[in-house]
Amino acid sequence: MFLAFFLALRAAGVKASLREFLTLQEAMRQGLAGFDAEHFYYLARATLVKDERFLDKFDAVFAEHFKGVLQPRPEAPDEVAPQELPREWLEKLAERLLSDEEKAQIEALGGFEKLMETLRQRLAEQQGRHQGGNKWIGTAGTSPFGAHGYNPEGVRIGQQGSRHKSAVKVWDKREFRNLAGDAELGTRNMKIALRRLRRFAREGAAEELDLAGTIRSTARNAGYLDLQMVPERHNAVKLLLLLDIGGSMDEHVHLCEQLFTAASSEFKHLKHLYFHNCPYEMLWKDARMHAADAIPTLDVLHTYDHTWKLVFVGDAAMSPYELISPGGAISSWSQESGKTWLTRILHTYPKAAWINPVPENLWQHTQTTRLIAELMERRMYGLTLEGLDQAMRRLMQ
Repeated sequence: MFLAFFLALRAAGVKASLREFLTLQEAMRQGLAGFDAEHFYYLARATLVKDERFLDKFDAVFAEHFKGVLQPRPEAPDEVAPQELPREWLEKLAERLLSDEEKAQIEALGGFEKLMETLRQRLAEQQGRHQGGNKWIGTAGTSPFGAHGYNPEGVRIGQQGSRHKSAVKVWDKREFRNLAGDAELGTRNMKIALRRLRRFAREGAAEELDLAGTIRSTARNAGYLDLQMVPERHNAVKLLLLLDIGGSMDEHVHLCEQLFTAASSEFKHLKHLYFHNCPYEMLWKDARMHAADAIPTLDVLHTYDHTWKLVFVGDAAMSPYELISPGGAISSWSQESGKTWLTRILHTYPKAAWINPVPENLWQHTQTTRLIAELMERRMYGLTLEGLDQAMRRLMQ
């Protein structure tokens, strides 16, 4: 059973190693999970999952593999005097207490998709409140939908906490949904992805204790303490961030703000500038794009050399004329096309990537998005955990 579970995880893309599987086996022999299904779930997850992006896949495989196999641990009933029953307990007196034989007679609907399809039908058909039934959304029954009842595969609605400690419910809860590889990101998760783009170096004054050096120096000094200090380690990667602003990017402002915040905290050497739709002969230090904030693009190319890594952030969606025709820029008359400027910029920065906040399945519907992806030599990635991870890996090559 457990070997098949391990192989199912590997087949689903969870990068669990054989050493981790053997560690889980040893932990079980030591009795760390006891005979509690939920304890076993957390033990297996802690042992076999070492990357947050695989939590959803682990939950799905666990639920499918152990569905109907593991049973919850029985619990002793609480002994409370009748006169001390809280009000919320009295409201649940209608709950049905089923024997094991009765529970065995209750059939599951046959999988998550069937469960969701049936739930949609019931929501459309149901006209009022129901209690104690086996079909409608309600309470204290054997319906798959509702609260304070029982069903081997159900959707809990309107109930605080678990009653039967049904492990499938816990595993299918998907508490880490925002960490899935194709999900949009928050600032914290962006930091996790951006950390792949790191190359540490010690710079500045010697302010950090060099423990290994201190031990060696003290040993050479006949045991007399000889403290050794070294400069603090910093991420030595230099990142030039060019951000599309305005127009169709307005709906992505919040997400791009999160990306900028994450990048600001991860990179000591970070320079950010703005453009609209496509870079031309001018870039801007401020998103308002006032003339006083304009910087000639050639000055940027001469100031920040090829050792800098370049990341564009934009939806790459514009009129084709803005990309392929001289004078096509909206904000000014450009003597050269946006395509020419992009080619020039990419020639200066061979380590470059384009981050697109629009879902990847929509890129094919915009001509300029396809053209820019070709100019970038397919180095365009979505603003998701998986997309950022791929972009950072490409920049480090």
